[in-house]
Amino acid sequence: MFEMVQIPFWLAFLLVAFAAIAFLDRLLMPSVRWYLRRRFNKAIERLNDHLQLRIQPFKLTRRKVMIDRLLHDPRVMEAVTDHANIEGIPYAVAAEKAGVYAREIVPSFSAFTYFGFAIRVSRFISQALYRVRVGFIDEKSLKEVDPEATVVFVMNHRSNMDYILVTYLAAERSALSYAVGEWARVWPLQQLIRSLGAYFIRRKSRDLLYRRVLARYVQMATEGGVSQAIFPEGGLSLDGKPREAKLGLLSYILDGFDPDKSPRDVVFIPVGLNYDRVLEDRVLTNVDPDGERHFEFHLMTFLGFIRRQLWLRMTRRFYRFGYACVSFGRPVSLRDFLDKKHFDAPAELTEALGVHLMRKVGRVIPVLPLPLVATILMEATEPLSMLAIKARCHDLMSDLRNSGAYVHLPHRNADYAVEAGLRILTLRRMVVEDDGQFAINPKDRGLVEYYANSIAHLRFVPEIGGAI
Repeated sequence: MFEMVQIPFWLAFLLVAFAAIAFLDRLLMPSVRWYLRRRFNKAIERLNDHLQLRIQPFKLTRRKVMIDRLLHDPRVMEAVTDHANIEGIPYAVAAEKAGVYAREIVPSFSAFTYFGFAIRVSRFISQALYRVRVGFIDEKSLKEVDPEATVVFVMNHRSNMDYILVTYLAAERSALSYAVGEWARVWPLQQLIRSLGAYFIRRKSRDLLYRRVLARYVQMATEGGVSQAIFPEGGLSLDGKPREAKLGLLSYILDGFDPDKSPRDVVFIPVGLNYDRVLEDRVLTNVDPDGERHFEFHLMTFLGFIRRQLWLRMTRRFYRFGYACVSFGRPVSLRDFLDKKHFDAPAELTEALGVHLMRKVGRVIPVLPLPLVATILMEATEPLSMLAIKARCHDLMSDLRNSGAYVHLPHRNADYAVEAGLRILTLRRMVVEDDGQFAINPKDRGLVEYYANSIAHLRFVPEIGGAI
């Protein structure tokens, strides 16, 4: 019993190392975790003092805990039981499938990653590519939003830059939780997006169990006061026009909201975005003569674009891609909306809310220089001189203002706005000049129309004024 036992040095080293790890884990780590958690909570409190919409405890809950809460929610457990009965499979198998969905959906928010990294990167990228501007904004109405309400930013979807731009511009108001499509589920982008508080959705999934798990997570986040940002259109606009709302996420929010029992109101803030140049414009408008669209990613084309932009910067010939502008409309209270609307079927109520919100979003889409000039050139039946373009743009700007639209004038100079928009069109060879006369390049007529369509709806809504 007391005889000496010889063991290899490497084994003795491992035993000592494991013993030290166990000692640290049992005695020291709890104190260290408590200390770090205490400092983290103080940092969050200081951060919340500077945010208009506080970061709610739900958003800070550990991911594993949130997954367990979701899987043990009565509605999810009921969905698992129904799925098992319908498919004729054991409950444990259905529960494991629900667990896969929950782990896919639930984010892992990191305040340090969001405010220490994402905000700075989004600011750098936005300002490096565009002249970023805030258009219409009713500060008084936004400040009157109940700080305990769940705020949902509802936006039109022009570009994948939307995520970056709105994250940057909303940084002083709150940390946003995005609903992100499957395109972002690639390493390491997936881990980064999840740490920013975004959750992934399968937009085309018809799996009832998946949709019920997703619906319950959205409802839990809404009940927890998480500030969210959604694109009801469900995808990028292919023709430049605002699209009708897809009602999935809105229906989930409505199904989980009871105006009489829910302690929090849900407040929708319409957000309109527009660009003088959409990075993906040629991809989105790539249409064959037979009408078929092609969304193909060519690595060499992408690398060539990066190389060309770097060369322009090195030779100091780089022009930023014009203006990017975001407008914030007046908030829409869900409780007030339900008080004014009476529908027999939930589907009718969801559709009415989707139409109402997309109309609000459409009304606050800013008018920028390039879409303005594109509209004039699309309507012209012959080449126009600079003077003629300016005269027609002035008339169009006047009409748009009378309808209540926000028209962005760089340097408050209408002539400069026209020159800025026309310069981008000519630099990209979408418009050609011949002896002082400007006309659309026939090859890019569809592309010019894409930009004109972004403001076309604003010309035919005379009641916009006062209803933004």
